[in-house]
Amino acid sequence: MVVVYRRADLTPEQFRRHFEQVHGPLAKKLPGLRRYVQNYVGADSSRESPGWDAIVELYFDDRAAMEAAWESAEGAASDADLPEFADMARTTWSVVEEVGVLP
Repeated sequence: MVVVYRRADLTPEQFRRHFEQVHGPLAKKLPGLRRYVQNYVGADSSRESPGWDAIVELYFDDRAAMEAAWESAEGAASDADLPEFADMARTTWSVVEEVGVLP
């Protein structure tokens, strides 16, 4: 999971356009990637903005497959693009353990 904050000089629309049209196609090329989801903050007048702009889900068979993906040329290209739209001082990621609650 990656929690992404947009660069301050980009509008939410510019951030999303770059994420979907430039970064997404790069990430989809990661070797061993099984599923890739971009989740954007939705409009909700009953809540304050969470501060982040997107949460990304990247699915691999295992940690070794994930590490191999980041060490590949495709991983390097994806990483190199992040500063083009993401605030790298605040953007963060973590390996997570998914626990299914409902089938």
